[in-house]
Amino acid sequence: MIQNLTEAAMTARANAYAPYSNFFVGAALRCESGKVYTGCNVENASYSMGICAERNAVFQAVAAGEKKFRTLSIVGGKTDEEALSLPCIPCGACLQVLSEFCSGDFPILLADGIHKLSDFLPNSFKL
Repeated sequence: MIQNLTEAAMTARANAYAPYSNFFVGAALRCESGKVYTGCNVENASYSMGICAERNAVFQAVAAGEKKFRTLSIVGGKTDEEALSLPCIPCGACLQVLSEFCSGDFPILLADGIHKLSDFLPNSFKL
């Protein structure tokens, strides 16, 4: 099942739009329902207007009515080989968005193994 999630992330990565960084990222988010939502990074000439693959996947899931997530797979790099061998750690904005819906023990699958959300964001912002 984890392999399928990584494959879905690699497929999403192939659709990334990254003409400025040439760093292509794909994410696949499995929801409690069993459905998988994918996202890729989309860059923009006005750099801050882009979106990360992880948030893209989360927002697509939420737009479809999902709010309970099981696991997230992230792959990223300039080549397929990099994407499958080097961990692509989520940025702070993506981690904060995940913390809105997920507990600290939420599993994030990277090229080097499974990590917990709290490993990367030990103190998320909460209202």
